[in-house]
Order: sequence, then structure tokens, then C-alpha cells
Amino acid sequence: MARIKPQALLQQSKKKKGPSRVSVVTIAIYGLIVVVVAFFLFASYRHWTRRSKYPIEDTFSSAEHDSSFGDSKKIAIPKYAVLQTSKGSVTVELYKEGSPEVVHEFVQACQNGHFKGMLFNRVIKNFVIHGGDVNRPGSTEDWTSRGKHYNQLDTSLKHEAFMLGTSKMRPDGGGFDLFITTAPIPDLNEKINVFGRVIKGEDVVQEIEEADTDEHYRPKAPIGITDVTLKTE
Repeated sequence: MARIKPQALLQQSKKKKGPSRVSVVTIAIYGLIVVVVAFFLFASYRHWTRRSKYPIEDTFSSAEHDSSFGDSKKIAIPKYAVLQTSKGSVTVELYKEGSPEVVHEFVQACQNGHFKGMLFNRVIKNFVIHGGDVNRPGSTEDWTSRGKHYNQLDTSLKHEAFMLGTSKMRPDGGGFDLFITTAPIPDLNEKINVFGRVIKGEDVVQEIEEADTDEHYRPKAPIGITDVTLKTE
């Protein structure tokens, strides 16, 4: 067997391909790639995590929007009310800026059908016509004294007639009542909350005022409200 000389072995070892060295630039490039990939993965994770919350937030947001829209529809206050009575129609302009709370309560009562079939239970000439509870305690004596007092008033006092109002003081369980003044009243603001005025149908109010009544100012023939229509314009 031939023996390989040391010189030949040296030459053969030089011919063999030794391991290549990795340069600093290559390490830097690989490191940059790793950083970019890690950043991309982290950004994707945050994006999908946050997005998973959006449907819930959007649902609540749209629900709140729908709710607020529904509320705005509920609280939309009309400008006029048309009282259909057994004597004809009376159109009233509502003071939604001056008496917003009372007007809102009136509108709710209309929507609940509170005034349908309400009778004018007191009709006092040169004073008011009144619709509401006729059976509350003490009402007969109270209205009789009022009628005698206001029939003797000096009508030269300059207070507006044809105003729409409701009682400031209501008995327990008493509903929303209505007053329509038929003459100037000096202590109007002390007795009732005014929340509107008649702009059409004054002749109907005057016809009701002329109704034949008993000694307690109750109409002998029923006169009342058959319906109320709310109008925005």
C-alpha cells in the first residue's frame, strides 16, 4: 500500500472547502429581519385584539344613538293642540318655551287619551270654563264662591282672556285638568299654570260660556272634549 507523503496530505487539506465565515453585515441583516417579523406579529396581535372589542362598543354606541333618537321623538313638543268639543273645535297655541314642563305633561296626557270624553264641569261666565274632576271634596262650594266673586269683578282690568291653563294645586290622585279663561282675570297666575292661548275657535269658547248651568255652575246639558289633536305646525 502506497504511503501518502506529508506534502500530498497538506495539498489535499488545502483543496478541501473549509467552513465559511459569517460576516457582520450578514448578522445585522438577519437581526433586522427578525426584528421586523417580531414587530409585525406584535402589531397584528394588537390590531386583532382591539378589533374584537369594536363590535361590542359599536353595538352600545348604536343602541345609545337609537335610544337618544327615540327619546328625541318622544319629547318632541308640538306647537298647537286642537280641542274637539261637542260645540266645535278650539285651536290652542302651546307655550312650549315659557312653560315646557306643563306643556310636556299636557302632551303626555293627550297621548294617553286623558282628555277624550272629559266634560266641562264648571262654566262660569266672565271667568272660566273648566274640565276635570267634578267630584272632588269641597269643589262645589269653592266654585260657587268663585263664580259669585268673578261675576262682580271690574272687567276693565287688562288681563288676557282665552288662555289655557291647569291647576297649580291638585288633590291626591287628581289628573290634569283644563281651564280656558273667558275674561280678564286679575289673579290668573296665582290660581293656574298658563301654558297656551286660544288662537282659533274663540266663538266656540263663548258658546260654551253661554251654556245654561245650575246654581253650582255645572252645565245642565253635557258639554265636553271628544278628542285632542297635536300639531307641530
